Amino acid sequence: MDMNQARFNMIEQQIRPWEVLDPNVLSLLSTVRREDFVPMAHKALAFVDMEIPLGAAPNQVMLAPRVQARLLQDLGVHPTDKVLEIGTGSGFMAALLGHQAHSVLSLELDAGLAAQAQANLHKAGVHNVTVRQADGSQGAPADGPFDVILLSGSVAEVPDALLQQLSIGGRLAAIVGDEPMMRVTLITRSGENSWTTTEPWDCNAPRLSAFPEPSRFKF
Repeated sequence: MDMNQARFNMIEQQIRPWEVLDPNVLSLLSTVRREDFVPMAHKALAFVDMEIPLGAAPNQVMLAPRVQARLLQDLGVHPTDKVLEIGTGSGFMAALLGHQAHSVLSLELDAGLAAQAQANLHKAGVHNVTVRQADGSQGAPADGPFDVILLSGSVAEVPDALLQQLSIGGRLAAIVGDEPMMRVTLITRSGENSWTTTEPWDCNAPRLSAFPEPSRFKF
């Protein structure tokens, strides 16, 4: 497989049509080697428009390229930003964030995935990302506040604990809801006790582990 041609096709046929036009994001996708973050067994799928399995559990996946690209664009990461990612997976999204931000803390519940992601990042020369094996459902309050928080998977709702860890002006992105209809939710902290929310696009994704599910029982 010609990896460079496959990468070019991914950007032109999947990512641009999804309204990802930020030149900085497109440049990153051209230079950060996605294939180096894909398990060897699925290397041929590195640039395919699909979620790539990372482990035994069905929710252990690498999100589709277009989803990762648009989340990155919507967050508008700055070189001075301190970032928290929840759901490291293979480490690819953390690598993209690391190239744009000052520092990234990425939390991964699965110890094996966390170790592999840290190794992938080291091999890729990304040294401003720390991967921590931890339950990310409550964030990392001792390390905050954060300018950017990204949930790399879906949740039923965004915990208030995460919103409290945003700095003023900070942005959080998550895929929220239940199948078959989830929406990307962007939340900006506009004041000490105020947040603004938009839901710019639809996107389904596997659940992040350890996040609470609201009770469906009703009288």
